[in-house]
Amino acid sequence: MSFLSPLILKTDFPGLKLLKRGKARDIYEVEDKLLIVTTDRVSAFDCVLPDGIPYKGKVLTGLSEFWFNLTRDIIPNHLITTDEDKFPRELTPFKKILKGRAMLVKKAEPIKIECVARGYLTGSAYSEYKERDSVTDIKLPSGLREADCLPEPIFTPATKASEGHDVNISMKKMTELIGDKLAEKLKEKTLSIYKRAQKLLKSKEIILSDTKLEFGIFKKEVILIDELLTPDSSRFWLEKNYEPGHPQIGFDKQFLRDYLESINWDKNPPAPTLPPSIIKKTSGRYLKAYQMITGEKLNKNS
Repeated sequence: MSFLSPLILKTDFPGLKLLKRGKARDIYEVEDKLLIVTTDRVSAFDCVLPDGIPYKGKVLTGLSEFWFNLTRDIIPNHLITTDEDKFPRELTPFKKILKGRAMLVKKAEPIKIECVARGYLTGSAYSEYKERDSVTDIKLPSGLREADCLPEPIFTPATKASEGHDVNISMKKMTELIGDKLAEKLKEKTLSIYKRAQKLLKSKEIILSDTKLEFGIFKKEVILIDELLTPDSSRFWLEKNYEPGHPQIGFDKQFLRDYLESINWDKNPPAPTLPPSIIKKTSGRYLKAYQMITGEKLNKNS
């Protein structure tokens, strides 16, 4: 692994309260706030792999900060700072490991709905479409191919699953779960953020196929939480390679999933180890996404 950065797969901060260890993130309680530390862990098919992807945590943190700052006028978000020098004093001993991969955020109450905006027909939406020419309760034109551009972006919510895949639901079902007013607000904000990001990325010759957003309640106000428009929550495709009718090559984890499919892993734990070449290529895709989107190279020493 000498060709890449040292991996940070697990964090351990004595004296801090660990609230949750997710597939990629470790979340701590700090005073009345949360500290989200994004590791280099990587998951595929709902399994965390034994090997991490160098720089992945820093890429996800940097991209989330980039997009949170660009969308604050659409809706407030939970980000307070990513500057470790501005973190509470109790985090000072951990500054080195936190640098570039941690967000200090407001402690919001999550709304248990995944909010997905789609501009192209791919993934689970394409699987649904093949069965009935619709996605959830949204009727689409007949004859669309995989990865075709939709007539207009659509909103396809899903229920959050603690384990396994999230389940797509209709807008009607979402309304039953959280109420008319909140459901409409989340739909409007999700599509507004998607359209803004889509426009910006088009100028960089990147297609934003779809993205997943999460929202929470903070002091009775709806805010954006979690991560935002990263390769783990979105599908980015290069315009120059775009060719509908089959799966597209992107910056997300599909490259890694394709490799795991090719070795006939049964998708049950334990997950297989990854060859150094696959690790290096996957890391390269994350770094390229960061550079193309932000216009800057990731400071690997930050």
